[in-house]
Amino acid sequence: MTLVPLTPRLRRGLALGLAALLLVTVAAGAFVGRRVLDDRRTDARGADAVAAAGQLGVNFTTLDYRTFDRDSNRVLADATGTFKKEFAAQSAQLKKLVTSNKAVSKGKVLSAGLVSSDADSARVLLVVDADVTNTSATTAVPRHYRIQVDLSRSGDRWLANQLQFVA
Repeated sequence: MTLVPLTPRLRRGLALGLAALLLVTVAAGAFVGRRVLDDRRTDARGADAVAAAGQLGVNFTTLDYRTFDRDSNRVLADATGTFKKEFAAQSAQLKKLVTSNKAVSKGKVLSAGLVSSDADSARVLLVVDADVTNTSATTAVPRHYRIQVDLSRSGDRWLANQLQFVA
């Protein structure tokens, strides 16, 4: 095996080749790192939307005639747009109904899933059960709900702008 002498021209060529290889490696690493970071942010945003929808599901299905104002204010605090307007408009009538029947409903989310999301909006499906008591049912009666929540991002929070029951 014969070794080729390292002439200045060959050294310069090797140095440029190694520099180019290093530059390509750093650029590829930066690109992959950026993609991973973006994916993590997207996943975190989706998880935050699911958590916000889940909390709204609990708040929406947890009402007590003794603490109705506080309970309904929790729902309104996590609402915006159409849903907030509709819920606020119906609160007085709902309060009369809940109070006259001495209704107590305690909800819990059994399952939640992200249907779709982008940077500013998300859709989440919830499976919620609530145990309900009132003047005609002193023993808790389980109620089963399937709820679709559409959310909008407001600053660093997700707020519900639409809530509907689905089959």
